[in-house]
Amino acid sequence: MDFIRILNKFKSQLFSNLERVIILNTVNVGVFKCGNIGTAPILELLFDELAERKDINVRVVTTGSKMNVKDVEDALPKLLEFNPHLIVLVSPNAAIPGPAKAREILSRKGLPSIVISDAPARRVTDEIEKQKLGYIIILGDPLIGARREFLDPLEMAIFNSNVIKVLAATGIFRVIHQEIDRVITALKEDIPVTLPNLILDTNCIRDKCDFRNPYARAKAMAAYELAKKVAEINMQACFREKEKEKYIPLVACAHEIILKAAELAEEAREIEKYADSLVRKPHSKDGRPLTKTDLMLPPIFDEETYEKWIGKQ
Repeated sequence: MDFIRILNKFKSQLFSNLERVIILNTVNVGVFKCGNIGTAPILELLFDELAERKDINVRVVTTGSKMNVKDVEDALPKLLEFNPHLIVLVSPNAAIPGPAKAREILSRKGLPSIVISDAPARRVTDEIEKQKLGYIIILGDPLIGARREFLDPLEMAIFNSNVIKVLAATGIFRVIHQEIDRVITALKEDIPVTLPNLILDTNCIRDKCDFRNPYARAKAMAAYELAKKVAEINMQACFREKEKEKYIPLVACAHEIILKAAELAEEAREIEKYADSLVRKPHSKDGRPLTKTDLMLPPIFDEETYEKWIGKQ
């Protein structure tokens, strides 16, 4: 009997150690989408653009376009069944009841969690910090022109595609995926996890994004400023104006602006391409960030920059 107990104890310790090794080398990332903002449709693809990373597993659960408390209570437990080590919650206005319920549940679970939301979520950043969650607030991820006289499925798709182009070409998506990559790396390296507390305004493009040409940077900043203005106009049109003669022209106006913002963001990227100075940062198979500019050269790994990035220096 003693021999059997010793054997069982050894097996338990062995499997426990194996589990720690798996956790150290493979991080389960859960993405919970509650409603939709422009960042949401391709968020999980930013972590593994070539579908070759061996260091993460990703699962996505969504409530679709609805974001009520019951939708959250029904859907979020399905993501928790995945046993995630990191959860990213993406939603419009993280202050309203549905996303707030998701934050409450994640805070109780104690898992490292990051809230990604749009400008209205700024008013609850103190609350998010008290819940010990991280946050990335994207001021240039605007509210859509949600008026029935104007918005149909195609208009919705076109609007979101333009927002995605602005956030991608200006480098905002770069900041988002690098922050999440940094947390993933901390979990793998077994170093203290520091969750982001970021509000991505236009200065973020000036200070953090990879533009080499000052005119390209300026165009990107202008595109992001336009996207922020779209949010202001649609907020007025959707929630303040009651007469259709006023709100219909406003939502149409906002959607025209985001189209021009997307064109301006693309112009910024084209300037960098003409000089062969466009920065590309693909993920390696083990998740380490690689960097390149010259189109015909392979991406490289810079260990010193990497260690500064994850906080080892």
